Amino acid sequence: MKKVFGIILIILLIGSFVGTGYFLYQKSQKPDVIYKSEKPFYTDIVKKTVATGALEPRKEIELKSQVSGVVEKLFVKPGEFVKAGQKIAKIKIIPNVVMLNNAEMRVKTAVINYKNAERELNRQRGLFKEKVISEIDYNQYLLEYQLSKQEVESAQNNLELVQKGSSKKSGISSNLVHSTADGMVLDIPVKEGTFVIETNTFNEGTTIAFVANMQDMIFRGKVDESDVGKITKGMDLNLNIGALDEERILAILEYISPKGVLEDGAIKFEIKAAVTLQDGIFLRAGYSANADIVLDKKDSVMAIKEGNLLIEEDEKTYVEIERGEQQFEKIPIEIGLSDGINIEIVSGLEPDDRIKVLL
Repeated sequence: MKKVFGIILIILLIGSFVGTGYFLYQKSQKPDVIYKSEKPFYTDIVKKTVATGALEPRKEIELKSQVSGVVEKLFVKPGEFVKAGQKIAKIKIIPNVVMLNNAEMRVKTAVINYKNAERELNRQRGLFKEKVISEIDYNQYLLEYQLSKQEVESAQNNLELVQKGSSKKSGISSNLVHSTADGMVLDIPVKEGTFVIETNTFNEGTTIAFVANMQDMIFRGKVDESDVGKITKGMDLNLNIGALDEERILAILEYISPKGVLEDGAIKFEIKAAVTLQDGIFLRAGYSANADIVLDKKDSVMAIKEGNLLIEEDEKTYVEIERGEQQFEKIPIEIGLSDGINIEIVSGLEPDDRIKVLL
């Protein structure tokens, strides 16, 4: 009885090992791959590159003060249109003590010289009437009197300019900032009460406002060195502006930098393109944009998916043609333009050929 039980146990163990082995063998076998096939198709193929950049006015002006002081009054706000010569801001001057003292001393000196010249002229006028001196000598005293009088007016104007930044007599007003061009006020980086520094030879000065012509916009971007040799001035650019959703803006390439710069490990070249404005669309300075630059284009050409293309070591191109049920033949073909997804077939295929779809 024990012998029969032992035999049965051995048979069960052997069967278990055989079953497990067969299961593992079947699991290790890869199922047969069934390939799909498809015909060539006709499509438009566009090869393009993308330049990233932003929109900006062609001419943007920084308005600065001619005097140092505190912003007393702002006459405009960002977004307003201004004309050349229009007042932008008024600066309240905080006089420089040394300059003020010199200006006051100049006025006192000019007044003393004027009074002295006036007394001398009156004395010489009596002598001239009595024929004691000649007309030439008399005219010399008259000239000195007129010059001293002019010096008094000049010194008083200078004192007013130092104290207030403006002179009523001369009509000069250095404490007013005016726009130097027509355009829109983009930004006013100062507020009323802000201290500003004058612009001069040694100092750039504080910017009071930015004014730009928003009717003349450009796209400024960069292209990779691998594409810069394929673009030329006058090419069309399609601008995709994120802030405008699906709107596409046309631009004309007008500048390609002759010098590249290293950026993120690659050499890139700056480009500029004139933007064509569209009615009803307001373009703001600083909009980020991507420019699609069409390098080449072919319409209605025979093509296949580039992923179904085979490239051998000899750099020749092939595809596999279906000759029967899951039977394919590799044949050479000649290719043309590619957009990275579809590729043009120049020769080697017929419209009814079925191409093996590579997995």
